[in-house]
Amino acid sequence: MPEKTISIRGETINLGQLVKLLGMVDTGGEVREYLDSSVVLVNGEIEKRRGRKLFNGDTLIFPDSQTIHIKGSSTR
Repeated sequence: MPEKTISIRGETINLGQLVKLLGMVDTGGEVREYLDSSVVLVNGEIEKRRGRKLFNGDTLIFPDSQTIHIKGSSTR
């Protein structure tokens, strides 16, 4: 899968919001189930918290090997 950069407004986006934005689920309620049943890596570590804040420069890898780079308005 190719790599993709997602630009966000502001400093952060929650993992659950990103999963919905990418179209992996339709509702917020489905996010928890998706994260419980999938291996999502944030900066190389498994992440299950839908409220995990993602910042400029974070890299995510999803089960389909899709790599997402976060580009925000500032850094940590």
